Amino acid sequence: MALRAQDKDEIRILVVDDVEVNLIILEEIIKNMGYQPILAQSVKEALTILEEAEFLPQLVLSDISMPNIDGYAFCSTLKKNPYTKDIPVIFISAMDSSDDLSKGFSLGAVDYIPKPFDKTEVEMRISTHLKIYSMQKDLEENNRRLSVVVASQMEKLRLEQKNIITALARLIENKENNNGSHYINVLHNSRILAQGMQLSPKFEDRITDDFIDTIESSSGLHDIGKLMIPDAILLKNTALNEEERKIMCTHAELGARTLIDIYKNGEKNDFIDMAIDIAWYHHECWDGSGYPKGLKGEEIPLSARIVKVVDVFDAMISERRYKKPIPLDEELAYMEKKAGTEFDPEIIRVLLRIYRNFSGLPND
Repeated sequence: MALRAQDKDEIRILVVDDVEVNLIILEEIIKNMGYQPILAQSVKEALTILEEAEFLPQLVLSDISMPNIDGYAFCSTLKKNPYTKDIPVIFISAMDSSDDLSKGFSLGAVDYIPKPFDKTEVEMRISTHLKIYSMQKDLEENNRRLSVVVASQMEKLRLEQKNIITALARLIENKENNNGSHYINVLHNSRILAQGMQLSPKFEDRITDDFIDTIESSSGLHDIGKLMIPDAILLKNTALNEEERKIMCTHAELGARTLIDIYKNGEKNDFIDMAIDIAWYHHECWDGSGYPKGLKGEEIPLSARIVKVVDVFDAMISERRYKKPIPLDEELAYMEKKAGTEFDPEIIRVLLRIYRNFSGLPND
């Protein structure tokens, strides 16, 4: 790939004209200005020069009326090529009607130098467009650098926001079961289950590597709404009564709306979008009997269906202040029985094949 030279004595100007005397005149003017002329007597020769050049020219002077391929076609070719489209093109021609000029400008030319040449005019137009070209390149480079800085700062901000929210999620997990193992298990097992599903024809087109990375992070926020549940209910050592259960069930919508409020004036991203879906819908059931909206089947976001399975699996197999752990074989039998009612049956099929890779298993 050709490089763009920066020093004045490395600035190259390509001149294309089938009349040799015109090339000689322009070559002398360009040399006297301190630049390097590159000469071509046909468009075909000019295109070959561009293709083989180590450095792109910073400016092209092209005659319009030439045999085989004219200057208009040459300019059009340059502008269609991403590699050469930014090189300014100045037409040099005795054709000076308004139609000729309009056509040239419509094809992307930046200026027109009439024949016969006036040395001062040629120098002025070359200097002007080289300065404009240089400023455009400087602006593009500054914009590129600014974009890198902004992107880096935005990523840093997103990471800081993510870390804060994740810390809150871990806080509620630690509050509920002391060591926060449920949080760690949900993160790990969501990834393992999604990876297993990626190998299934049913899900291979929907679960990408990015999806897997995102659900591993987002799944940890599934119960963030429990921060708004009173401790008397959240930390109760016995089963909840009906009224308490209704209050506990509000944690799904409370968590989702909290995440929405946090990011309502910020830039959305895959992490927070998926986290909102998971927080809101990870208690929905395949048959529509879940909460908070009673979604059914494919209406439930795939990420929420995955986390529901992982969440229930770990909750059943783990000890809680209000219950003893359920034996693994009993748990697997329960989840298989509930496939098609509580759980997505295809996800349960994958689970039964790969659950041994989960963290949190007995003696794990």
